Parts: sequence; C-alpha cells; structure tokens
Amino acid sequence: MKRDKPQGLKRLLLAFGASGKGLAGAWREEAAFRQELAFAVCALPLGLWLGRSGVERALLVAPVLLILVVELVNSAIEATVDRIGLEHHSLAGLAKDIGSAAVLMSIVLCGTVWALVLLGR
Repeated sequence: MKRDKPQGLKRLLLAFGASGKGLAGAWREEAAFRQELAFAVCALPLGLWLGRSGVERALLVAPVLLILVVELVNSAIEATVDRIGLEHHSLAGLAKDIGSAAVLMSIVLCGTVWALVLLGR
C-alpha cells in the first residue's frame, strides 16, 4: 500500500520543521555539536574576513560547515545504534568509531584547507 506523502509547500515546511527538530536535538543532546558550533560561530566570520577573494572565503567557510554536517550524521548514527540496543556489540562499536573518524577527518580537512589558504600567501 502506497503512503500519501505531502508535496509542494507543505512538504517543504514539514522538512524545515524536521530539520529544526534535528538541530535542536543535536544542541540539547550532543556536547560535541555544541563545541563545534561554538567553533563555527568564531571561525565562519573569521574565514569571511580573512579570505581575499570569493574562492578563498568559500574555501575557509565550507570545511567549517562540513564539520557540523559530519557531526550531525555521526550523532544520527550514534542515536540509531543506541536505539537498537545498549549492549556491547562489535559492529555497533565499529559504526560509532567510524562516525567519530569521519568527524576527525572533517576537522583535519578544515585545518589543512585553512593552513594551505592562509600560509600559501
């Protein structure tokens, strides 16, 4: 049986509502997200100010936003794994570790891009 899905403006409004709930939940439940958001609040204006061109500004801003995106995905993975069960399972641990590694790689990417842009002048 096919489920009727909202379309058009209603779908868009519901999607924005779900995104807002997701951001609020991440803020409420995830200390790492709050820390990375605090970093982004400082780094985003700094990147816009330090960038000499539109390309440099984009290169400085994009990886900062990517950290937040990857943290949100990591938090979703962790919540899903925890929902399935809190007992230790090697695959559950691996899923969480891989999500954490993805966050680390986004942070390394951010540092690398900032260093290349700012030190390459």
